Amino acid sequence: MNHAALAGRVAGVDEVGRGPLAGPVVAAAVVLSPKDDWSHLCDSKRLSEKRRRALTGEIKAGASAWAIGEASVEEIDRLNIRCASLLAMQRAVEALDPPIDAALIDGQDLPDLACPARAIVGGDASVLCISAASIIAKVHRDEAMRRLHAEFPAYGFDQHMGYPTVAHRDRLLQHGPCGAHRRSFKPVRDL
Repeated sequence: MNHAALAGRVAGVDEVGRGPLAGPVVAAAVVLSPKDDWSHLCDSKRLSEKRRRALTGEIKAGASAWAIGEASVEEIDRLNIRCASLLAMQRAVEALDPPIDAALIDGQDLPDLACPARAIVGGDASVLCISAASIIAKVHRDEAMRRLHAEFPAYGFDQHMGYPTVAHRDRLLQHGPCGAHRRSFKPVRDL
């Protein structure tokens, strides 16, 4: 895909965690070094956890810049998940140092940025810098969910990462919501 209209330091941006019933939404912004071959990157959903972890180390070591942005459970409940996802993306881009010239965003919505940006549906599977962002965002969020598991072990966050699996829904019914749950999401709100 040709993105020549966006010149200079271009970051790929992606988020993870829109669908779970618990935990933050996490975004990453990555500027890949143009001198390296990144053609082996792909959408994080197509990779094993072990491969994502290995690639995260490689991306962080070899990228020109990378940053993480989050929106908390409280922000998700106050704003809604769409706005919280855009806020996490904005925070990731703003955390890049030095600032970027443009951004390629996975999806159809654009966060409020100080630079030109383009939304690309399916960008995590077709644009390498977005693939890189999807990988490090996924690993970062999984680590956050493991920390929440240590705080709230009854829910099994280390197994389902907060997604609405049968096991998670069963534990939610059994124990009720905890501080990590998104109160604005229907299954949690109903309890």
